[in-house]
Amino acid sequence: MKETIVRIFEESAEVKVRFARENADKIVEVVQLIAQAFREGRKVLIFGNGGSATDASHIAAEFVNRFLMERPPLPAIALNTDVAILTSISNDYDFTQVFSKQLAALGHEGDVVIGISTSGNSANVMKAVEVAKKNRMKTVILTGGSGGKLAGMADYTFTVPTKHTPRIQETHITLGHTICQMVDEELFGNSH
Repeated sequence: MKETIVRIFEESAEVKVRFARENADKIVEVVQLIAQAFREGRKVLIFGNGGSATDASHIAAEFVNRFLMERPPLPAIALNTDVAILTSISNDYDFTQVFSKQLAALGHEGDVVIGISTSGNSANVMKAVEVAKKNRMKTVILTGGSGGKLAGMADYTFTVPTKHTPRIQETHITLGHTICQMVDEELFGNSH
C-alpha cells in the first residue's frame, strides 16, 4: 500500500511539472488577460461539472475573498453553484444550457470565461464557450487527455497531458492556484 501511495504522489508531481513546463508562456498570457480584465472592471466567470464544478467554486472563492495576500476582493463567479438556476434551466430547457444561459445573463464583453472539463467533451461547457465568443468574452478552457471537442474552441486551451482524471483535476487546481497568485502579484505586487 505504501508503494502505491508514493507512486500516486510521484505521478501527480510528474504530470504537473511537465504541464507547467509546456504551458508557462500561455499561463503568463492568461494571468495578464485576467489582471487586465480586473483593472477594467470586468469579471471572471468559471464553471464545470462534478469535480470541475468544485474547482470552479474554489478558484472563484480565492479571487473574491483572498489568496495569499490581503487585497481588495476581485469579481469572480462560479456558475455551477446556484441550485435554483441550475435546476430550473435543466428542467425548462436542458442541462446543456445551464452555463450558456447564465453567461448570456451575467457576462459582458471583455469578461474572462473559464470552462473546466476533464474530458473536453462536456456539452454544457461547449455551448457556454460558443455563447461567450459570440458575446466577445475572452475564453479559457482547462481540459485533459487529447483536449476533446473543446480543444481549439477557446482563446486559450490548457490540456493536461494524461487521460487519468485524478491527475487532470490535481493539475487544474494547481493551475488555478498559480493563476490566483500571479494575478495578485500582477495587480498588487509581490507580498513575499
